[in-house]
Amino acid sequence: MAKINIKPRVRVPRSVKKGDVFEVKTLVFHKMESGQRVNKKTAKKIPRNILNRFVVTYNGKEVLDAVWQPGLSANPYMAFFLVAEESGPLVFTWTDDNKETYKKQVMLKVQ
Repeated sequence: MAKINIKPRVRVPRSVKKGDVFEVKTLVFHKMESGQRVNKKTAKKIPRNILNRFVVTYNGKEVLDAVWQPGLSANPYMAFFLVAEESGPLVFTWTDDNKETYKKQVMLKVQ
């Protein structure tokens, strides 16, 4: 199956002071097909395809690993807090039922 075009958005502060707690916000545009709907033209069930895993790393260290279930809405929003340790990349990875992965990386500047 072809990789769908999801559009992840990530918001972190431009810079933070070392030791400060900061908020990370993410929003992903994804249909999150539940597997319950039927195609009106073919009368066949549309296969389930949801984002089922969300992993975040900060400077290569895993800081969040969420397993998502079918009850999650389309275009899922996630917010969480981290402690600023040092400047480096935050890498966000979403995985769907088709084992497709979608990544977004942002650089965090710690003063």
